[in-house]
Amino acid sequence: MANRAYKFRLYPTNEQEQLLLKTFGCVRFVYNKMLAERKETYEKFKDNKELLKQQKFPTPAKYKTEFEWLKEVDSLALANAQLNLQKAYTNFFAGRAKFPKFKSRKAKQTFTTNRVNGNIQLSDRHIKLPKLGLVKLNQHREVPSHHTIKSCTVSRSATGKYHISILTEYNCEPVPKEIKEMVGLDFAMNGLYVESEQGEKANYPRFYRQTQQKLAKEQNVLSRKTKGSARYEKQRIKVAKLHEKTANQRKDFLHKKSFQLAQKYDAVVIEDLDMKGMSQALNYGKSVADNGWGMFSAFLHYKLGEQGKKLVKINKWFPSTKTCSSCGQRRDMPLSERTFSCVCGFVSDRDWNAAINIKNEGRLLLGLS
Repeated sequence: MANRAYKFRLYPTNEQEQLLLKTFGCVRFVYNKMLAERKETYEKFKDNKELLKQQKFPTPAKYKTEFEWLKEVDSLALANAQLNLQKAYTNFFAGRAKFPKFKSRKAKQTFTTNRVNGNIQLSDRHIKLPKLGLVKLNQHREVPSHHTIKSCTVSRSATGKYHISILTEYNCEPVPKEIKEMVGLDFAMNGLYVESEQGEKANYPRFYRQTQQKLAKEQNVLSRKTKGSARYEKQRIKVAKLHEKTANQRKDFLHKKSFQLAQKYDAVVIEDLDMKGMSQALNYGKSVADNGWGMFSAFLHYKLGEQGKKLVKINKWFPSTKTCSSCGQRRDMPLSERTFSCVCGFVSDRDWNAAINIKNEGRLLLGLS
């Protein structure tokens, strides 16, 4: 079985919007209440892990007696807040994350509800949700009939738009494809990637850089407004819309590029890069974030996987830039040097040379000649 999510824009009525806002608040309230109690217990028993494991943690039902208004919202949304907190604690004790933090009303507002006894149904450009009834949505694509709805996540963006992500489950048994066409991709700061076949670049438009000057101007205007005033809120939405447009443009570009590669090649080889470390070490934070390489590799992974194709990640310490793709000799390559030239007579763009080396290393990992 495999999972797939479908995201649509929601258009709630005024009454439904008020209930959505109330649900966001209740989920945040319950999460913070449970976290406060767990934090107190942790501080008390953190030196004795056995006693800590024996402690009984609170559930959302505990607070409904004292705070009756919690009964007005979907109980499954509150139950999922408990599951999210439990997951955060598990990650903390496993060393995968820091201690859970309290949720703020300024953060992204979201809640998840599960499908139980047909309480969630899609029908004629509407979706039936617990407590909300039929909510209008822009269903721009069909959800296949063999996909079973498991849960729905409703979110509200900084610009006040509502979206729903419908998680479905379906039987997926992709047949592994024979690797005939293969490509290596070398990460490029100014163009996303350079491919090994013809040395072509993705030519990523750098959407954030295009908007940066306008964004700085609007943020400067926002800084002069009085917080909480109507003019401040109006200007805040202007800034949020610029950020939202940039994010949507980036995601659209990455979806299209990853789709093209997944359709054309049977295997794609990339480097397993530490993007956070790269942005900090080289002071390229904005450029690295603008490229969205992590999102791009995630898109490639599932698009290739659905077709039985492979995404191969090679070690980030592999010297793809320093190695000659013709004879295999290595030499130092400072960042300022954009052309790779070898004593064997091979001359190439440094990124194209690295992409060829990445592809060759991928072939070795796959056991291909």
